[in-house]
Amino acid sequence: MPLDPGGANGYDETKEDVMKPLNDEEKRVIEDKGTEPPFSGKYYRHKASGRYLCRRCGAPLYNSADKFNSGCGWPSFDAEIPGAVKRVPDADGERTEIVCAHCGGHLGHVFEGENLTPKNTRHCVNSVSLVFQPDKKEADAPGETAIFAGGCFWGVEHLMKNFPGVLSIEPGYTGGYVDNPTYEQVCGNLTGHAEAVRIVFDPKQVSFETLVKGFMEIHDPTQENGQGPDIGAQYRSEIFYTAPKQREAAERVIDELKHKGYPVVTRVTPASAFWPAEDYHHRYYERKGTQPYCHRRVKRF
Repeated sequence: MPLDPGGANGYDETKEDVMKPLNDEEKRVIEDKGTEPPFSGKYYRHKASGRYLCRRCGAPLYNSADKFNSGCGWPSFDAEIPGAVKRVPDADGERTEIVCAHCGGHLGHVFEGENLTPKNTRHCVNSVSLVFQPDKKEADAPGETAIFAGGCFWGVEHLMKNFPGVLSIEPGYTGGYVDNPTYEQVCGNLTGHAEAVRIVFDPKQVSFETLVKGFMEIHDPTQENGQGPDIGAQYRSEIFYTAPKQREAAERVIDELKHKGYPVVTRVTPASAFWPAEDYHHRYYERKGTQPYCHRRVKRF
């Protein structure tokens, strides 16, 4: 069934995403049976709890519990919502195409026999064919976003992940001009992006200003375009604010440090698109069982 506007099935932001006209790329994929480039879709590494709807008509297609990382470069599911997806022979005569059973919009292809999950099925779906609808519990959960860059994101993530009030943290790239950057591009200083972390925190447990102070103590805010031995603009110190009150708080903390005699070079910049890093960067030091080589806690407040 299609999305119920304003009813129990949907949330306003999901309704707006579904009802707006398809752009040229969405038409190419959904109507003309095209394929988005691998590793480029916004839902490829998406891990939130909820369900995925048809971008064209809003019909529920997949539950997040059935999503898995197949490494193929596109969102993968090992089961669909019963009756939501139709299988048809692909025009190439070899593969099986999958389309929305309600409107016929192209989704991708389905493969079996790969032994990637116990269900032995992989729905390989284009992100542009989907719209995500979060679980109501998750949609209503408290949370404010903070984005910090201060050297290699491995160390910033490791030292900030257990701060009180932090609900989630992920490394990624932001502040540049290239969409879907790779680690190699960012390290080569070819994108303008900084290595950064995106934090979701509960403002009832911790203030943004407290997080900024913690950030200023786990890296050196006086070192320009680098952190320890890591040198380059991608390792710059920068706070990307998501609201005017965050900018004001960040500037207060910087002023306080300057009054203490620290020649702070940290930039304060409006937040822009944040691109999550490749999976192997997440929780890097936790998985390695080691400690950061260029980040340590230094009390400054």
